[in-house]
Amino acid sequence: MVTTVLTPPALNRALLARQQLLRRAETPVPETLHRLVGLQAQLPSAPYVGLWSRVAGFTADRLAGPMADRTVLRITAMRGTIHTLTAADCLDLRPRLRPVLDRFLRTLRARLDGLDLDQVTAAARELVEQQPRTYHELGRALADRWPGYDPAALGHVARCRLALVQVTPRGLWGRGGRAAHTTAEHWLGAPLGTGTGPEPLVLRYLAAFGPATAADVQTWSGLTGLRAVLDRLRPRLVTFRSTDGAELFDLPDAPRPAADTAAPVRFLPPLDNLLLSHADRSRVIPAPYRHHLQSPNGLLPGVLLLAGMVRGSWTDDTGRDGARLTVTPFKALSARDTTAVTAEGRRLLAFLSPESGSREVRIAPVP
Repeated sequence: MVTTVLTPPALNRALLARQQLLRRAETPVPETLHRLVGLQAQLPSAPYVGLWSRVAGFTADRLAGPMADRTVLRITAMRGTIHTLTAADCLDLRPRLRPVLDRFLRTLRARLDGLDLDQVTAAARELVEQQPRTYHELGRALADRWPGYDPAALGHVARCRLALVQVTPRGLWGRGGRAAHTTAEHWLGAPLGTGTGPEPLVLRYLAAFGPATAADVQTWSGLTGLRAVLDRLRPRLVTFRSTDGAELFDLPDAPRPAADTAAPVRFLPPLDNLLLSHADRSRVIPAPYRHHLQSPNGLLPGVLLLAGMVRGSWTDDTGRDGARLTVTPFKALSARDTTAVTAEGRRLLAFLSPESGSREVRIAPVP
């Protein structure tokens, strides 16, 4: 039996289709977040821009409302990073991701020597359920009970062993708010799920990011040993090969559009999931442009997608007096592409700063 080979353009279009980046979807925000398995959210504004590029007619209140009523929340999840998830996904996925955080906690073993971690965890739960606390506040309070131990390390015990959500107003559009935490159980009034196996998580990943290799799934989730999981799931999956011979797994009925399907201009926020969810990022980031996305602090910039690929970065400067979007292409744009980028940039500025008196899209020189 001959295995179908999927070219990089074919993989790109499959990914864009699942990420709602070929066509904005007419779906409620919680449904979109569930379909995407959440959105990366170190920057509170990032999920808003990510959803604006994926959901037709998106306005900030369509995310802020579900966050305020606790249908959606912010929590440490895949790769041990902050994600915006639905409440239901938080309760189900957080126990399945426990090995990722346990592995990080083992790196702090020397700083926690002699501690009963169960006691620290119980004390941390009591403290954050009394009142939401920042990691700094929580670490200091725990250090009062265990003097001589590093407060930051004690705070990490809580972060890794408890499902801590960031409470609002943190994450609400246009609102400031410190990153204070309580437990998901306390915030939602519901227990965490009892399932710990990775199989549901792997299937969710393939639906949102496939076709993919075992290394891709591990890069996205932070879990290890997933080749064996995919082998167990093999009867439920279909397989392909990449042009370099890697085995790709996928769901049988997942969308795989033609490689020449038109892909519109899109702006994605810093650290968007599209850029971080594969071991081999060549399906969205051309090799000659990778160095443009590197920074000392590891924070990826907002990016411009042109014909489905990363072709530039963007920053904004918005206020009541005016708003400017500066787009830095990694290669000179054609006149046609400049027109399309400028039009989409103006729409983005209208979303980011609807009250601004003027809006300007500036195309910066190629670096």
